[in-house]
Amino acid sequence: MFESLKNLAGKATDLARDHGDVIGQGLDKVGDAIDDRTDGKYSGQIDTGVEKAKDFLRNLDGDQKPAE
Repeated sequence: MFESLKNLAGKATDLARDHGDVIGQGLDKVGDAIDDRTDGKYSGQIDTGVEKAKDFLRNLDGDQKPAE
């Protein structure tokens, strides 16, 4: 069972590497939707969360540094 979970994690990582740009666009859209729903009350926190998620995607290869 552990081996199948490990394989699944590997496949998810590969998909994220291959489609990181699309995932990043989706994160932006989700962040904007949440920001609209909360009337901008949590804009800073939402933007921080979205950027951290995008940094994680960029760092999947371990080659790139987080954006500042």
